[in-house]
Amino acid sequence: EGFSNSTLWPLYHDTVAFPEFHREWWYTYQQVNRRFAEAAADAAEEGATVWVQDYQLQLVPRMLRELRPDLKIGFFLHIPFPPRELFAQLPWRLDIIEGLLGADLVGMQVAGGASNFLRLVRDRTGHAVEAGLVRVSDTHSCMVKAYPISIDSAGFADLAMQPDTIAESEELLESLGNPKHVFLGVDRLDYTKGLRQRIRAMGELFREGKLDSNEVAYLQVATPSRERVGEYMRLRDDIDLLVGRINSEVGEVGSPPITYLHKGFPRQTMAAMYRIADVMLVTPLRDGMNLVAKEYVACHPSNGGSLVLSEFAGAARELRRAYMVNPYDLDGMKNVFMRALTDPYAERAKRMRALKRQVKTNTIESWADNFLGDLASL
Repeated sequence: EGFSNSTLWPLYHDTVAFPEFHREWWYTYQQVNRRFAEAAADAAEEGATVWVQDYQLQLVPRMLRELRPDLKIGFFLHIPFPPRELFAQLPWRLDIIEGLLGADLVGMQVAGGASNFLRLVRDRTGHAVEAGLVRVSDTHSCMVKAYPISIDSAGFADLAMQPDTIAESEELLESLGNPKHVFLGVDRLDYTKGLRQRIRAMGELFREGKLDSNEVAYLQVATPSRERVGEYMRLRDDIDLLVGRINSEVGEVGSPPITYLHKGFPRQTMAAMYRIADVMLVTPLRDGMNLVAKEYVACHPSNGGSLVLSEFAGAARELRRAYMVNPYDLDGMKNVFMRALTDPYAERAKRMRALKRQVKTNTIESWADNFLGDLASL
């Protein structure tokens, strides 16, 4: 947990929080990866395909190849792969690189992540690289490509239209005081999600009177995450204080401008929230993809909804007609938040139609089919 959550996670997210480097954590990480590799080697049939998932298991591909060279091995990284200058800080950088190169196919969320990794391979190893193919040895090569992950868009769209979901969305609106407009944020409580900046921007809009708390509600869901890690405990306290201060300064008794829910919700409730949101705020400081953005587009029942999306989310490479923001620019965010709410319906509808087409085209099924199809062909 220490190496994955306090070393790799911040390092791979452009050191939004400073990574910690401890040899004891690295030794544990190696041991855990070894156990997974051995378990896969024992379970896999002759010539089977093994698909290894995410940053916690980056040593498994090479370990597994050494144990079972007959296997077809794929690896997918769900978080961003950092620029080489940042990755170079890691004392065990070559171990991670060579661990990943044990796979036949390494998938990244976006092309930039694949390029970052290939540059590292060129800089730090003697392996030849050509057109995304790394020649690891005379008998083994590794292909590195981008495979942007997605969602079950049809499933989410169907769920959003179910009578129970519609009824729940009406109850949610009533619980918020039947506001004229709803802003929504849905995130894990994580410092990479830009929650401090987003809530500050919304608070300023309420204080300045650009948003009227009698007409506009901001619903923010923050699912608990890694609650034993110090940085996350500090973030939780910061958000609690920030929301409380804004509500006390701007809100009225029984009618706070920000409804903050620090808990998780079932899929149907999330679909109900997406239905009622006029403006969806997805503003991470750094994110591999961010599927919440795609879920909102799939669930929103009309073309009038607006998606505000950080340019530093992987989803920004696909959802180009969203309202883009730099989450470090509070004034810029405030301006875009207001545009997303007040732009003419024709403009918002044009954007949402384009987003819906994109989400319907690239689904979780096509993502898996593309990756596994390429892996099988290698």
